[in-house]
Amino acid sequence: MGQLTMPKLGDTMEEGTVVRWLKKPGDTVREGEVIAEIETEKSVMEMTAFESGVLTEILLPEGQTVPVGTPIAYLRTEGEAEPAPAPEPPSAKKPEQTKAAEPAPPPKPAETERTVGERLKASPLARRLAQAEGVDLSQLRGTGPGGRILGADVKEFLAARGKTAERAAPAAEPLVVAEKPEQLVQPSRMRRTIARRMVQSKQTVPHFYVTVEVDMKAAGELRTSLNALEGERPKITFTDMIVKAAAIALTKVPQAGTQYQEEGLKPPSGMHIGIAVALDDGLVVPVLRDADKKTLLSIARETKELAERARQGKLKPDEYSGGVLSISNLGMFDVESFSAIINPPEAAILAVGSILEVPAVVNGEITIRPRMKVTMSADHRVLDGVVAAKFLQEFKRALEQPLSLLE
Repeated sequence: MGQLTMPKLGDTMEEGTVVRWLKKPGDTVREGEVIAEIETEKSVMEMTAFESGVLTEILLPEGQTVPVGTPIAYLRTEGEAEPAPAPEPPSAKKPEQTKAAEPAPPPKPAETERTVGERLKASPLARRLAQAEGVDLSQLRGTGPGGRILGADVKEFLAARGKTAERAAPAAEPLVVAEKPEQLVQPSRMRRTIARRMVQSKQTVPHFYVTVEVDMKAAGELRTSLNALEGERPKITFTDMIVKAAAIALTKVPQAGTQYQEEGLKPPSGMHIGIAVALDDGLVVPVLRDADKKTLLSIARETKELAERARQGKLKPDEYSGGVLSISNLGMFDVESFSAIINPPEAAILAVGSILEVPAVVNGEITIRPRMKVTMSADHRVLDGVVAAKFLQEFKRALEQPLSLLE
């Protein structure tokens, strides 16, 4: 009997949720056939059967989350004998019903007890008062003829009880108004994953920060010229140009893409740039591979497609893993500058602010120029300040001399 477990669909995946079972117990399954949809912290992936057989049992209902490697179903492979049904247990002999013992009659009240309605004598007024005030008439001694309880007897009893309660009552405590309990909203799986990874990053990675200001006048003019060209082509964004500039800088300073591992330092296998994409309940970082070898138009086209798939939750595992450096751009939100948290196992991330018109000295004269601040967060286990500064120099040069972006 084959055991199906929660698959690991990405390098950082630690748990998964069954969104939908596409097969039910008893269905025949072919090798490679999709049997379930699994939600990771970044997208919804398809789970395929590793061999042909019959799905015999589903262990994990839809909507539940379990760690990677947890059994979620059983598959009886082809040629495997169907298990024999378990023998029925022998029928137990029905126990003989014994005649229930008759309950003992309730004890008769003692002669000293007065039975209401028989020996208890009370006037109609006394009975009404006693019923209204919850008084047990058997506790009263009547002052009427033959010990009859009168209305006055009940009133006297109530007055005495009130004085006793008044003496025994403690001082009133101040009124405490109960506060309305706070309502907690359960975070999504993506938000929980982001929280865990960001805490892990700040606790284990020694961050340091270096900021550079880039003159974007030439880059803006080049972008305007490229987008004015006729033909069906994607529009170039500043993010596309920043991605290309980062890839060029990485080729000049590859140490900025080195990753720290306990076994040693891992050089970058390619200039794979991650681009943070905001979602409703978090963010995801799709990776543009070999960005240094792509043209600006290719980068514009691929980043747009990756962003769309990211928002639809349709990224494949290799489309959000393997990055060597990430870019977080908040420039469209009028953010002057900020610092980002490194996305492990990467060693650096660029935080890009808005392009602002500010006074600047150019050729000895004060003029207004479009400037953009970029802050690099770097892992001090891998990079030193000089390496980060050299990387930012190359990054700045590529944007301020933007014809290099067209190579």
